[in-house]
Amino acid sequence: MVLIAVLAAVAVPGSVGSRGPSPEGVIDPNLFRPVEVSSTRGTDMTIPTLDPAYRSDGALDATSVLLDPDQRPAPSGRPDASVKQPAAPRGVVVVPTWKFDPNVSWYGPGFYGKRTACGLAYTQTIVGVAHRSLPCGTKVKFKNPENGRVVTARVIDRGPIVSGRQWDLSAGLCKALGHCYTGSLYWKYP
Repeated sequence: MVLIAVLAAVAVPGSVGSRGPSPEGVIDPNLFRPVEVSSTRGTDMTIPTLDPAYRSDGALDATSVLLDPDQRPAPSGRPDASVKQPAAPRGVVVVPTWKFDPNVSWYGPGFYGKRTACGLAYTQTIVGVAHRSLPCGTKVKFKNPENGRVVTARVIDRGPIVSGRQWDLSAGLCKALGHCYTGSLYWKYP
């Protein structure tokens, strides 16, 4: 009897590949759309909410006209796609031009592992720039006149603390530009 129980335990391995219960979590209600539930002859079914522009009363009679999908009239309350939009008013388009800055530096040692003024972790590879007043996240394009490299970076920190300087490049940006010294760069807003 014991031999049969042992063989049955070996021959029937249990729950292979099954998973335990998933951890409880909050489900975002925005992931679901509402549906109408109705009952027909005792069977539950769901009816999705249709676009009101195409909703009908569900009844056809002898005077009903059936149209092909490409002949469907434009729904009311929506703009007609065939109507041309008015032309945009003429104005002045400002093309950003390169500005020369003879005194651009970089910063890094002593700041690695700390947080920037914009809340990012400052690492040796982060590509960004420090500026005194531009909002965090502002994009600025830099060009190294010595090698022609152009890199777009975001403002990630406040600085520079040296009087007369406008920009402090991060270590990642200075390596990307090949400009890990104090010298001249061109810059512009993209």
